[in-house]
Amino acid sequence: MSHGGPTAAASGALNLKVQYWTSRGFAVLDVNYRGSTGYGRAYRRRLDGAWGIADVEDCIEGARYLVRQGEVDGARSAIRGGSAGGYTALCALTFHRFFRAGASHYGISDLELLARDTHKFESRYLERLIGPYPAARERYRERSPIHYADRLNCPTIFFQGAEDRVVPPEQTERLVQALRARGIAVAYLLFPGEQHGFRRAENVRRALETELYFYGRVFGFVTEVDDRVADPFI
Repeated sequence: MSHGGPTAAASGALNLKVQYWTSRGFAVLDVNYRGSTGYGRAYRRRLDGAWGIADVEDCIEGARYLVRQGEVDGARSAIRGGSAGGYTALCALTFHRFFRAGASHYGISDLELLARDTHKFESRYLERLIGPYPAARERYRERSPIHYADRLNCPTIFFQGAEDRVVPPEQTERLVQALRARGIAVAYLLFPGEQHGFRRAENVRRALETELYFYGRVFGFVTEVDDRVADPFI
Protein backbone atom coordinates (compact mmCIF):
# COMPACT_ATOMS: atom_id res chain seq x y z
CA MET A 1 0.00 0.00 0.00
CA SER A 2 1.28 3.45 -0.92
CA HIS A 3 -0.15 6.33 1.08
CA GLY A 4 -1.36 9.60 -0.39
CA GLY A 5 0.01 12.99 0.23
CA PRO A 6 2.61 12.15 -1.03
CA THR A 7 4.34 13.60 2.04
CA ALA A 8 1.73 12.20 4.43
CA ALA A 9 2.41 8.95 6.27
CA ALA A 10 1.06 5.50 7.02
CA SER A 11 0.14 4.99 10.68
CA GLY A 12 0.52 2.06 13.03
CA ALA A 13 -2.90 2.83 14.51
CA LEU A 14 -5.89 0.66 13.75
CA ASN A 15 -6.80 1.11 10.10
CA LEU A 16 -9.94 -0.71 9.00
CA LYS A 17 -8.89 -0.51 5.36
CA VAL A 18 -5.80 -2.53 6.28
CA GLN A 19 -7.89 -4.87 8.43
CA TYR A 20 -10.14 -5.55 5.46
CA TRP A 21 -7.21 -7.14 3.64
CA THR A 22 -5.43 -8.88 6.51
CA SER A 23 -8.70 -10.46 7.65
CA ARG A 24 -8.92 -12.04 4.20
CA GLY A 25 -5.47 -13.56 4.19
CA PHE A 26 -3.37 -10.78 2.66
CA ALA A 27 -0.03 -9.68 4.02
CA VAL A 28 -0.05 -5.86 3.98
CA LEU A 29 3.03 -3.66 3.82
CA ASP A 30 1.90 -0.07 4.42
CA VAL A 31 5.01 1.81 3.27
CA ASN A 32 6.45 4.98 4.78
CA TYR A 33 8.78 5.60 1.86
CA ARG A 34 11.40 8.34 1.74
CA GLY A 35 9.60 11.65 2.07
CA SER A 36 6.94 10.46 4.51
CA THR A 37 6.17 12.70 7.46
CA GLY A 38 7.12 11.69 10.99
CA TYR A 39 10.80 10.76 10.64
CA GLY A 40 12.42 14.17 10.73
CA ARG A 41 13.15 16.87 8.19
CA ALA A 42 16.06 15.08 6.50
CA TYR A 43 13.91 12.02 5.76
CA ARG A 44 11.05 14.18 4.57
CA ARG A 45 13.35 16.13 2.20
CA ARG A 46 14.63 12.93 0.55
CA LEU A 47 11.58 13.02 -1.70
CA ASP A 48 12.46 16.49 -2.99
CA GLY A 49 12.98 16.19 -6.72
CA ALA A 50 12.49 12.43 -6.47
CA TRP A 51 8.73 11.84 -6.44
CA GLY A 52 7.94 8.97 -8.75
CA ILE A 53 11.38 7.47 -8.12
CA ALA A 54 12.25 7.22 -4.41
CA ASP A 55 8.72 6.30 -3.31
CA VAL A 56 8.46 3.65 -6.00
CA GLU A 57 11.89 2.17 -5.22
CA ASP A 58 11.05 1.92 -1.52
CA CYS A 59 7.72 0.18 -2.16
CA ILE A 60 9.39 -2.35 -4.44
CA GLU A 61 12.35 -2.95 -2.13
CA GLY A 62 10.05 -3.35 0.88
CA ALA A 63 8.11 -6.05 -0.95
CA ARG A 64 11.31 -7.70 -2.17
CA TYR A 65 12.60 -7.86 1.39
CA LEU A 66 9.48 -9.73 2.51
CA VAL A 67 9.89 -12.14 -0.41
CA ARG A 68 13.52 -12.78 0.54
CA GLN A 69 12.45 -13.41 4.14
CA GLY A 70 9.93 -15.98 2.95
CA GLU A 71 7.04 -13.97 4.41
CA VAL A 72 5.10 -13.45 1.18
CA ASP A 73 4.59 -15.03 -2.24
CA GLY A 74 6.38 -12.87 -4.79
CA ALA A 75 4.34 -14.40 -7.59
CA ARG A 76 1.17 -12.94 -6.05
CA SER A 77 2.29 -9.44 -5.13
CA ALA A 78 0.19 -6.37 -5.84
CA ILE A 79 0.49 -2.65 -5.24
CA ARG A 80 -2.43 -0.33 -4.54
CA GLY A 81 -2.93 3.34 -3.73
CA GLY A 82 -5.20 6.33 -4.15
CA SER A 83 -4.46 9.77 -5.61
CA ALA A 84 -0.73 10.35 -4.95
CA GLY A 85 -0.55 6.74 -3.73
CA GLY A 86 -2.18 5.73 -6.99
CA TYR A 87 0.53 7.64 -8.83
CA THR A 88 3.20 5.66 -6.99
CA ALA A 89 1.37 2.44 -7.83
CA LEU A 90 1.07 3.35 -11.51
CA CYS A 91 4.76 4.30 -11.70
CA ALA A 92 5.72 0.96 -10.12
CA LEU A 93 3.57 -0.93 -12.63
CA THR A 94 4.64 1.14 -15.64
CA PHE A 95 8.37 1.64 -15.13
CA HIS A 96 9.27 -1.58 -13.27
CA ARG A 97 8.61 -5.30 -13.53
CA PHE A 98 8.10 -6.52 -9.98
CA PHE A 99 4.44 -6.46 -8.97
CA ARG A 100 2.09 -8.92 -10.65
CA ALA A 101 -1.05 -6.77 -10.34
CA GLY A 102 -2.14 -3.37 -9.17
CA ALA A 103 -5.04 -1.14 -8.21
CA SER A 104 -5.24 2.57 -8.89
CA HIS A 105 -7.91 4.53 -7.05
CA TYR A 106 -8.15 7.85 -8.92
CA GLY A 107 -4.37 7.69 -9.35
CA ILE A 108 -2.51 10.63 -10.88
CA SER A 109 -1.03 9.75 -14.26
CA ASP A 110 -0.30 13.17 -15.80
CA LEU A 111 1.93 15.42 -13.69
CA GLU A 112 1.75 18.30 -16.16
CA LEU A 113 -2.00 18.51 -15.85
CA LEU A 114 -1.68 18.40 -12.07
CA ALA A 115 0.90 21.20 -12.11
CA ARG A 116 -1.26 23.43 -14.32
CA ASP A 117 -4.63 22.86 -12.72
CA THR A 118 -4.10 21.98 -9.06
CA HIS A 119 -5.87 24.01 -6.37
CA LYS A 120 -4.29 27.08 -4.75
CA PHE A 121 -3.34 25.33 -1.49
CA GLU A 122 -0.95 22.97 -3.34
CA SER A 123 -0.04 25.27 -6.21
CA ARG A 124 3.73 25.10 -5.50
CA TYR A 125 3.83 21.59 -4.07
CA LEU A 126 5.24 19.93 -7.18
CA GLU A 127 8.08 22.44 -7.56
CA ARG A 128 9.79 20.78 -4.60
CA LEU A 129 8.75 17.22 -5.43
CA ILE A 130 9.49 17.30 -9.18
CA GLY A 131 10.93 20.68 -10.17
CA PRO A 132 9.83 24.11 -11.38
CA TYR A 133 7.21 24.05 -14.11
CA PRO A 134 7.43 24.66 -17.05
CA ALA A 135 11.24 24.79 -16.83
CA ALA A 136 11.35 21.11 -15.83
CA ARG A 137 8.62 20.06 -18.25
CA GLU A 138 10.57 17.10 -19.63
CA ARG A 139 10.97 15.71 -16.12
CA TYR A 140 7.22 15.99 -15.61
CA ARG A 141 6.59 14.07 -18.83
CA GLU A 142 9.22 11.43 -18.09
CA ARG A 143 7.56 10.60 -14.78
CA SER A 144 3.97 10.58 -16.06
CA PRO A 145 2.62 7.06 -16.71
CA ILE A 146 0.07 8.49 -19.16
CA HIS A 147 2.89 8.93 -21.72
CA TYR A 148 4.16 5.36 -21.32
CA ALA A 149 0.97 3.33 -21.36
CA ASP A 150 2.67 0.78 -23.64
CA ARG A 151 4.94 -0.20 -20.72
CA LEU A 152 2.08 -1.11 -18.37
CA ASN A 153 2.07 -4.88 -18.74
CA CYS A 154 0.27 -6.50 -15.82
CA PRO A 155 -3.37 -6.85 -14.72
CA THR A 156 -4.61 -3.57 -13.28
CA ILE A 157 -7.91 -2.34 -11.91
CA PHE A 158 -8.87 1.33 -12.01
CA PHE A 159 -11.41 3.15 -9.85
CA GLN A 160 -12.47 6.60 -10.94
CA GLY A 161 -14.94 9.32 -10.00
CA ALA A 162 -16.88 10.66 -12.96
CA GLU A 163 -16.65 14.23 -11.63
CA ASP A 164 -12.97 14.12 -10.65
CA ARG A 165 -11.24 17.37 -11.65
CA VAL A 166 -7.82 16.38 -10.25
CA VAL A 167 -7.64 13.18 -12.30
CA PRO A 168 -10.17 13.54 -15.14
CA PRO A 169 -11.73 10.23 -16.24
CA GLU A 170 -10.18 10.49 -19.71
CA GLN A 171 -6.71 10.07 -18.16
CA THR A 172 -7.66 6.78 -16.58
CA GLU A 173 -9.55 5.67 -19.67
CA ARG A 174 -6.46 6.17 -21.86
CA LEU A 175 -4.55 3.70 -19.69
CA VAL A 176 -7.48 1.27 -19.70
CA GLN A 177 -7.76 1.41 -23.48
CA ALA A 178 -4.01 0.86 -23.89
CA LEU A 179 -4.17 -2.31 -21.79
CA ARG A 180 -7.25 -3.63 -23.58
CA ALA A 181 -5.60 -3.04 -26.94
CA ARG A 182 -2.76 -5.36 -25.93
CA GLY A 183 -5.00 -8.03 -24.45
CA ILE A 184 -3.88 -7.47 -20.84
CA ALA A 185 -6.42 -8.10 -18.10
CA VAL A 186 -7.85 -4.76 -17.03
CA ALA A 187 -10.91 -3.69 -15.07
CA TYR A 188 -12.42 -0.23 -14.75
CA LEU A 189 -15.13 1.12 -12.46
CA LEU A 190 -16.44 4.63 -13.02
CA PHE A 191 -18.58 6.03 -10.20
CA PRO A 192 -21.14 8.69 -11.21
CA GLY A 193 -21.38 11.59 -8.78
CA GLU A 194 -18.00 10.90 -7.15
CA GLN A 195 -15.06 13.26 -7.29
CA HIS A 196 -11.42 12.82 -6.19
CA GLY A 197 -12.04 10.28 -3.44
CA PHE A 198 -15.20 8.27 -2.85
CA ARG A 199 -17.63 9.47 -0.21
CA ARG A 200 -20.77 7.38 -0.63
CA ALA A 201 -20.76 4.29 1.57
CA GLU A 202 -22.15 2.05 -1.16
CA ASN A 203 -19.37 3.11 -3.52
CA VAL A 204 -16.62 2.60 -0.93
CA ARG A 205 -17.94 -0.90 -0.28
CA ARG A 206 -18.31 -1.71 -3.96
CA ALA A 207 -14.75 -0.56 -4.66
CA LEU A 208 -13.30 -2.75 -1.88
CA GLU A 209 -15.30 -5.81 -2.84
CA THR A 210 -14.54 -5.44 -6.52
CA GLU A 211 -10.83 -5.04 -5.83
CA LEU A 212 -10.90 -8.25 -3.76
CA TYR A 213 -12.75 -10.01 -6.57
CA PHE A 214 -10.14 -8.72 -9.03
CA TYR A 215 -7.26 -10.20 -7.02
CA GLY A 216 -9.12 -13.49 -6.80
CA ARG A 217 -9.49 -13.61 -10.57
CA VAL A 218 -5.85 -12.67 -11.18
CA PHE A 219 -4.24 -14.86 -8.52
CA GLY A 220 -6.66 -17.77 -8.66
CA PHE A 221 -8.59 -17.90 -5.40
CA VAL A 222 -12.27 -17.78 -4.49
CA THR A 223 -13.63 -14.91 -2.38
CA GLU A 224 -16.81 -14.40 -0.40
CA VAL A 225 -17.86 -11.63 -2.78
CA ASP A 226 -17.78 -13.70 -5.97
CA ASP A 227 -21.54 -14.19 -5.94
CA ARG A 228 -22.45 -10.51 -5.54
CA VAL A 229 -19.88 -8.56 -7.55
CA ALA A 230 -20.57 -7.77 -11.19
CA ASP A 231 -17.59 -8.92 -13.23
CA PRO A 232 -15.52 -5.76 -13.86
CA PHE A 233 -13.59 -7.43 -16.69
CA ILE A 234 -16.66 -7.44 -18.94
